Amino acid sequence: MTMTTNPYAADDDMSYEDATGDALPPVDDHEEQRGVIEPLEPERRRPRGPVSRRIYTTGNPEIDREIQEMLGKLSWGLPGRDGPVDSADLELVREMVTSAVRLVAQRATRAEMKMVNAALKEFAYAFRVFAPYRGQRKVSIFGSARVEPGEESYVAARDFARLIAEKGWMVITGAGPGIMAAGHEGAGAEHSFGANIRLPALNPANAYIAKDGKLINFKYFFTRKVTFLKESSAFVLLPGGWGTMDEAFELLTLTQTGKSPPHPIVLLEPEGSTYWQEWIDFVRREIEERNFLLPSDLSLYRLAMTPEEAVEEIERFYKNYQSARFIGNRLVLRMHRAPDTAMLGRLNEEFADLLVEGEFEVIQATAPEVKDQDDLDCERLAFYPNHHYGRLRELIDVVNGIG
Repeated sequence: MTMTTNPYAADDDMSYEDATGDALPPVDDHEEQRGVIEPLEPERRRPRGPVSRRIYTTGNPEIDREIQEMLGKLSWGLPGRDGPVDSADLELVREMVTSAVRLVAQRATRAEMKMVNAALKEFAYAFRVFAPYRGQRKVSIFGSARVEPGEESYVAARDFARLIAEKGWMVITGAGPGIMAAGHEGAGAEHSFGANIRLPALNPANAYIAKDGKLINFKYFFTRKVTFLKESSAFVLLPGGWGTMDEAFELLTLTQTGKSPPHPIVLLEPEGSTYWQEWIDFVRREIEERNFLLPSDLSLYRLAMTPEEAVEEIERFYKNYQSARFIGNRLVLRMHRAPDTAMLGRLNEEFADLLVEGEFEVIQATAPEVKDQDDLDCERLAFYPNHHYGRLRELIDVVNGIG
């Protein structure tokens, strides 16, 4: 085929071909299900195949060749790596470089290029800070910056952070005062990360994390939010203002729509507070009763009345269930102990509404999981689901009762 030189016409609507017209192998979209910030969605919802994806180019064959030659040199000479870079990783790098060139070609403004540049650098730095701690589960704590030490909300956040750190977890907060400082005080700097946001007004990090190497200062809220989501296996929210409400509704929206894998979202009510109970009453009365939510969507969060209850809820979520991944259109739940025959019968009866076709089945690790060494020590429950993620959370609760 003839490649266009129009930089605006090189996205996702052509066949797999390179600049010379040679056919390229299809992309393995199973790879895209590995990251925790990837949507939990089946293959049928992901663009793929010869009709839906084309090679991503600058629109200038000479520049494309120079980019490819540069990456060929880098593949064996990147600092900090042992051996060659995987070809799939190099292809992602090629597309990132191509995107930068396309910004220039499409006459992006300096402000637009500064935004893309800053976001990429913020992500790269955050990935580097978290990389040594990939094997440890982390919980994000959200709540008001205006809470003073000694207030019930502060005490609840501090005590929760201390208790969860004693269980081997690490804590992430926004690094500011109030609830954020309480989380770092409770967990200690050794078990804490700070995701600070630079604001027009002075917004220094709290004293518990200010001089720690695990503090990250973000320019953009969106890069900060993605980092919270990517790195956390659980979320605990205490009373707060606009920011806390934003974080609560965004977490619930991402989980409800499958844009985030399931994880515990715990609303921690401090002693003497009615904040979350009144919020729940509002959600039920003004949202769920108007049919703006499914009743099962209310299963996406839990109310805890004490720090101990919040810790118990998080531990209960991971008591048996460990992770989830779509293999094609089939969802695979990984767990310590799979259902026996009797439990499978119960699941097929009680959760028939969650199935698009077929039944719940216990399976061995799939080929893509073996290739990725992905939770191979776990047993597996597989099924073809619809997209009621509140019901999926209810299924996980039942699975956690096994044994």
